[in-house]
Amino acid sequence: MTTAVETPARAIVYRTRGSRHGGITRLMSPGDLGEFLKPFVFLDLFGFDVTGGHKGFGLHPHSGIATLTWLMEGDTLYEDTTGEQGTLLGGGVEWMRAGNGVWHTGAPAPGVERVRGFQLWVALPASEENAPAQSMYLAPSQVPREGPAHVLLGRYGAAQSAIAAPASMNYLAVELKDGERWRYTPPAGHTVGWVAVNVGGLEADDGTGGPIVAGELAVFEESAEAIDFVARGDTAFVLGSAVKHPHELVMGHYSVHTSKAALDQGEAEIRRIGARLRAEGRLP
Repeated sequence: MTTAVETPARAIVYRTRGSRHGGITRLMSPGDLGEFLKPFVFLDLFGFDVTGGHKGFGLHPHSGIATLTWLMEGDTLYEDTTGEQGTLLGGGVEWMRAGNGVWHTGAPAPGVERVRGFQLWVALPASEENAPAQSMYLAPSQVPREGPAHVLLGRYGAAQSAIAAPASMNYLAVELKDGERWRYTPPAGHTVGWVAVNVGGLEADDGTGGPIVAGELAVFEESAEAIDFVARGDTAFVLGSAVKHPHELVMGHYSVHTSKAALDQGEAEIRRIGARLRAEGRLP
């Protein structure tokens, strides 16, 4: 006779609704949860009506990190100092490896009424934090899917992102119907795990904490165990799992690096590019 062994639920150890500023909810920053969830160091959930006067994000710099924007709704114009420019369609992905320094901008495309999405920052390893900047823009058809999950970064099942992740990590955008169950089994070594819900709610722990609701981020205990989810209402969320980033987070105004020397190098490149943009009349 075989006795079934019940696997304990992977506990939620922290929840937050972040801080809201207009149409942007900041759920994670390098100076708070980013220290515990690195390589994931920053997460914004944004959503705004263009008719309200939002003109976009303007030219701004980064170094030492990569940014991944999952554009859930609203075509967006993009441009960056690697020379790329164009239109990212709703449902597409922008990947910007800032490396040694880059400036980029985004704005709603003409005729767009609403823009929604998540922007994630990933801390880069020392081997890439001062490498040349590199950008990639994926159309919706180029974002692979396995079951209910769009694979934005990494691999899930047979689906693999076209983006070369800087270390072992997954970033998925998941959609579940009301009452639907889904189990996420992380790859070996992925002890970092979190979810952020943008629509609906999720039961994901032992049931004592209530559902993770829209606008909330939940952090799971560091573990290699699977995470079981049940949707409460039609639900959409992003999930991150990774091998923990082994380096310190050394922060500047627009940058996150692994050392003061690397930060100084990246910020010097940001200033150099900024001076060129001002000479071209593109910055005040």
